[in-house]
Amino acid sequence: MEKDDIEFIVECFNNIDSYEHDPITQVSREEKMKEFDNPTQLAMVTEPGRFIIEKKDGTKIGFIAHYFILPTRLMEIGYGIVPGERSKGYGTEAVQVIVDYLFLTKDVVRIQAVTNVGNKSSQGVLDKAGFTKEGTLRKVGYVKGEWTNAYIYSILREEWKEPKTLTKTSK
Repeated sequence: MEKDDIEFIVECFNNIDSYEHDPITQVSREEKMKEFDNPTQLAMVTEPGRFIIEKKDGTKIGFIAHYFILPTRLMEIGYGIVPGERSKGYGTEAVQVIVDYLFLTKDVVRIQAVTNVGNKSSQGVLDKAGFTKEGTLRKVGYVKGEWTNAYIYSILREEWKEPKTLTKTSK
């Protein structure tokens, strides 16, 4: 993610249609610029990585991010695809790429993700990417005036075994 991607990110976060099942977080351009300039400002987070998901023609269609949660160094990912590009496999591919990247480049044994119980699309992405649903987090989101539950998913290094999308290049 580059500074010129901030407008796209702000638009994604502020689009009510983007968050049918997840908490709506309204953000300002200034807030996102501060976060971009100081990515570890969020408490208990370290080594964040943020990426824009683009189609082959360069059209921005989403984002994906990863970060360690301190002090346990749990790696967590989060992602979003704009409504018009959902159910086309982009989310699954992005999650598979980030999982490959993290297991190939970081000393991590677990990657986790959290999704609202009503977000069947995100659950499908995680299932296809090899994640296991571990349990329910009760009342962790406030969506459209109601407290909602979420599922926590994870994939362990020994379950991943080998890259799905990224490959090592030969010399």
